[in-house]
Amino acid sequence: MVAALGAAAIWLQRQGAAPRTRPAAATAGSPLGPASLFDPAILVEAPATAPGAGAAFSVAGRGVWLTARHVVEGCPRVAIVAAPGRGVLARTVLTPGRETAVLFTQGGAAPLPIAPAGQLRRGQSAFHPGFPHGRPGEAASRLIDRDTLIVHGLLRGRGVRAEPVLAWAETGRTPGLAGPLTGISGAPALDSQGRVLGVTIAEAPRRGRLYTTTPSSLRGALATAGVEAAPSGAAMALTPANYSSAAAGLRASLSVAEVVCLPKP
Repeated sequence: MVAALGAAAIWLQRQGAAPRTRPAAATAGSPLGPASLFDPAILVEAPATAPGAGAAFSVAGRGVWLTARHVVEGCPRVAIVAAPGRGVLARTVLTPGRETAVLFTQGGAAPLPIAPAGQLRRGQSAFHPGFPHGRPGEAASRLIDRDTLIVHGLLRGRGVRAEPVLAWAETGRTPGLAGPLTGISGAPALDSQGRVLGVTIAEAPRRGRLYTTTPSSLRGALATAGVEAAPSGAAMALTPANYSSAAAGLRASLSVAEVVCLPKP
C-alpha cells in the first residue's frame, strides 16, 4: 500500500493490499482517538541491507539521540556527523517492537523537549528537519489520522513487527527539494512549539504522506533504554513561514544531526 523511505535502501511498495474499513472520517480539528483495529495497515518490506544515512536528534544533553530503527539496524558502526568529514561513534540500542533506536555518544548537543502527553488533533501541524538526499532539508505536514505500520522481512531473520503510527499529509518542504524525501528517516516531528511528537520513519511519496511514531511510542522507547526525556516546555514557535530557518538553526547546533552507517574497521 505504501512506499517507505530509506537512505541507501527503500522500503518497497506493496500492491493490492486493501485498507481496512474505518469509521466515517472526522473533521479537521477533532481529537485523534486511540489506536484501534480499524486503523488501516501500511505494509512495508524491511531492506535486506543496512541503509547508509538518516537523521538523529538529541533528547538528553549528555549524548543521547533518537533515530529511526531502519537507519541503523544492521550497521557495523554508527556515527553522528559533527562536521564535514568528522563524526562521533555511537552505541546503538534497538527498542524491542518499535521502529525507533536510541544512540549514545561521548558528549552531545542541546536536547529537544518531548511534547507532553495530551490529545492530538487532526489538522495540527508538524515540522520535520532532517537530511533528505543527504543534504540539509525539511518538510511541513498536517495530521490526518492513525495507521498501523506492519514491517515484514526483518534484517536479522524472518519476522513481522506492527506498530501504531501517525499519518501526516505533506504541506511544504525546502524550496528546490523534489521527489521522494529519501534520507529524512529519523528526523523529529516537531509541533508548533518546537516539541517532539515522534520520529519520522516512513514516506508514501505518491500520496504525499509522512509517517511518524506516536508520542507514547517515543516515550516508551526512551523508558526502555533507561533515558529520562528533556522537560516538555516550549522550545520555539514554529510556523510555515519560519520552520525552514528554525530547522537550519537546529542542524547548526547539532540538536538535529546526520547519522551515518560506517563499514567495519
